[in-house]
Parts: sequence; C-alpha cells; structure tokens
Amino acid sequence: METIDTATILVIPGAMAAGLGDPLFWGSLAGALFLAFWAAPPVNRWLIARGKAHAVMHAHHAH
Repeated sequence: METIDTATILVIPGAMAAGLGDPLFWGSLAGALFLAFWAAPPVNRWLIARGKAHAVMHAHHAH
C-alpha cells in the first residue's frame, strides 16, 4: 500500500511541492490513498495464502 501511495504522489506533477493549503496536495493524497487501498487486498490475500502474513505470526506467539 505504501509503495502504491508513494509512486502515485511522485507521478502527479507538482504534488511533492504542494502545500497544505493547496487543493493539489489534498487531491493527490486522496487519489493515491484510493489506489493504494484497492491494491492492498490482493497482495494481502496472496501473502495469507502462502502463510507469510502478519496474522500467521500470532500462532507463534500465543500464550
């Protein structure tokens, strides 16, 4: 998710230089997070299917 978010911000012209009062900042942030949100579930599903996700680690630390 973080990779998609950062890559999207880097691709949008002027997004890195936009300030907090600039609509470009908020628009690019919203767009990047939207794309990252939809990119994350397939990756998480792939990790869980291969036993490499965060939830799998809880089995090793049960009390």
